[in-house]
Amino acid sequence: METLAQSAPFTGYVYPNETLIPWTVLIVVYPYLTGLVAGAFTISSLYQVFGFQQLKPVAHFALLVSLCCMVVVPVPLLLHLGRPERAFNAMITPHTTSAFAIFAYAAAFYVILLILETWFVFRPQIVQTAKNTKGPVGWIYRVATLGSDDLSEKALSYDKKWLFALAIIGIPGAHGLHGYVGFVFGSLKSREWWSSDLMPAIFLFSAIISGTALVIVLYVVSCKLRKVPVDLACLKVMAYSLWGFMMFTLLLEGLEFASMVYRGREGIDVIMSFVKGPLLVPFFILQFGVGSVLPLAVITFLIWRGTSGPTLVAAITASACLILLAVLMMRYNVVIGGQEIAKTGKGLLDYQPPIFGKEGLLAAGFVLVLPFVLLSILVRFLPPWQEAGTALARTGSL
Repeated sequence: METLAQSAPFTGYVYPNETLIPWTVLIVVYPYLTGLVAGAFTISSLYQVFGFQQLKPVAHFALLVSLCCMVVVPVPLLLHLGRPERAFNAMITPHTTSAFAIFAYAAAFYVILLILETWFVFRPQIVQTAKNTKGPVGWIYRVATLGSDDLSEKALSYDKKWLFALAIIGIPGAHGLHGYVGFVFGSLKSREWWSSDLMPAIFLFSAIISGTALVIVLYVVSCKLRKVPVDLACLKVMAYSLWGFMMFTLLLEGLEFASMVYRGREGIDVIMSFVKGPLLVPFFILQFGVGSVLPLAVITFLIWRGTSGPTLVAAITASACLILLAVLMMRYNVVIGGQEIAKTGKGLLDYQPPIFGKEGLLAAGFVLVLPFVLLSILVRFLPPWQEAGTALARTGSL
């Protein structure tokens, strides 16, 4: 059904069916959340698979962040659907030629993988808490053990083997999950702004930096809330990772934009007027300037000067917040921007997202906050911090 939120004024020549923006801010949130999943899982895998011991303080926490974001990933799509209860039809009656239909299987597989890996990571902690806690909470932990209460050295070694295998499978799974989102847009040749072979790679690298930035921000905030010092070695490794992937991301985005301009297809004048007009602030200023170049320059300066202490923590955290903004604007500029350019190449639409309604900014904000609500609950039952796990085992209480 057509809604006022989907209507958009236009200039130039636009087909009547293009006066609606079907993919709204909820579809912006969808690839943003999948990117956070892939990026957070990357940080966890750098410890679980590649042995980056500096990331030990945050590895289990990053896994929980990835799980909470992944659980919420289908929510914006379900809210966007007119009949969300029919979503399971995509799995009951598979349609192999539809990329979105295949996503149902990919998402289900990855949620199961994340749940299994989380269980193996926290199984010793679950077993210890189940033995030391009484009442309904203890009953929940005992159910969560799945009947496996063996904490012998042989059993723990078996857990590590399974954990390693799941982490290895999860690396291409996480990155493929988000690369597929870029494929969905890049394969649509009818949209000039989307039709690019670099789109999957851009989505993938931007996912890694957004997830890394989110883990940095949440880790620093959690340290302040728990009143424990930030592990500077851990923060530096994440900052180096962020810096390296930022370089590749900016390079790919620059190449993609340059190739689009250089191709000089029919309608390129409309694209250039779009870039110089409606897209000037969200694209050049917010996405590239404030959100990408500025934090990259700050992190480069910090690395060059060898900054440490509270200054490093504050600067890296602020830079991570700006990068999260840049990736969100990138998703917005791709999803909404691609629809604001008419398929005729001779017109532009002007989309103003509504505040209320299921397609509004409040609904999108609710979906973005939901993973953090789930995370705040989950860390109460499965504390990912080493000192919290030790205290829990010693006291036998929440």
